[in-house]
Amino acid sequence: MSASAVFVLDLKGKPLICRNYKGDINLAEIDHFMPLVVQREEEGNLTPLLIHGKVHFLWIKHSNLYLVALTNKNANAALVYSFLYKVVEVFTEYFKELEEESIRDNFVIVYELLDEVMDFGFPQTTDSKILQEYITQQGNKLETAKSRVPTTVTNAVSWRSEGLKYKKNEVFIDVIESVNLLVNSNGSVLLSEIVGSVKLKVFLSGMPELRLGLNDRVLFELTGRNKNKTVELEDVKFHQCVRLSRFDNDRTISFIPPDGDFELMSYRLNTQVKPLIWIESVIEKFSHSRLEIMVKAKGQFKKQSVANNVEISVPVPSDADSPKFKTSVGSAKYVPEKNVVVWTIKSFPGGKEYLMRAHFGLPSVETEELEGKPPISVKFEIPYFTVSGIQVRYMKIIEKSGYQALPWVRYITQSGDYQIRTN
Repeated sequence: MSASAVFVLDLKGKPLICRNYKGDINLAEIDHFMPLVVQREEEGNLTPLLIHGKVHFLWIKHSNLYLVALTNKNANAALVYSFLYKVVEVFTEYFKELEEESIRDNFVIVYELLDEVMDFGFPQTTDSKILQEYITQQGNKLETAKSRVPTTVTNAVSWRSEGLKYKKNEVFIDVIESVNLLVNSNGSVLLSEIVGSVKLKVFLSGMPELRLGLNDRVLFELTGRNKNKTVELEDVKFHQCVRLSRFDNDRTISFIPPDGDFELMSYRLNTQVKPLIWIESVIEKFSHSRLEIMVKAKGQFKKQSVANNVEISVPVPSDADSPKFKTSVGSAKYVPEKNVVVWTIKSFPGGKEYLMRAHFGLPSVETEELEGKPPISVKFEIPYFTVSGIQVRYMKIIEKSGYQALPWVRYITQSGDYQIRTN
């Protein structure tokens, strides 16, 4: 079973709009939700599922709104949470920003959408591109002959409309990998993982069938090929268009794509990654007088690759003042509201080493509060490069009219949660 009713509340817990799907719950139950949240927050044990009597509140918070699903049955909680996040996604597609004001300005559309995305407590059409075909933001004049639901909704392929036509048939594939890294103050790597996603931008006519080939280790083992340059993908998640039975059988990623942008798949690799940008720091604090910082950054990736828009954020005490900087490349600036020095390097080639020195004054009277030692964090983006070595081997595009289409591939590695602890 799923949700009985869905509410959108403001920060004070006042209902902005609600939709009762099953009529088996008294809607006044929502009045108990906010007091429960406040009480649990004060006790320090706020959970995403709250219970009052026989009613369960499954809720998420987005900007200045609470989205709450109510149920008195043993509902599938994971399904309800997925649905609530999907509703946020749909509303954001429609209104650009999802907040209290956008709900108040669009009550009619919000109500129409709540009607379409769920039926009798079960999620239905949650693809915003398809919803936009028949729930439009213009006022509709009533023409009874034309008010029919698009066939897409009842099709086997509910995520793609029929009869699409493009002059130029193209597919753009982006393989984006984020590196999560945590390095101890003595230089040992505590955590290292790669989170990747394959995103597509599709401009194809008709109803094409696409097949994507990666250098997937399991596939190479199945076909008995040399598995030297292969990657073992974990936690693979696919878009609903991928035929999972086909993937289970022979690891073929085969699908009829939605039109436009979408994420085809995401994956994770739990491998020891050599830190792409290595940071060494010496932070000397002379009490009551000054603070000296020396940071050395080294690019530990291929010489032919270049990291763009590198930002190294070095924490400084909240009472530091009169900053002075010296950098061998790029520029450094003090951001007092975040208590960090941000060293920006527009272009950082592999194998290069750069230096930044900073000098701060400290007040003669020390603050009583003991401050922690936040880590140094690094942001970067390296185009035409993947850490894992994942490769798109082929993209086959089959369509009954037999047109030729061009697939374009781009690889990007970027920083995820990339932190280096300091002494």
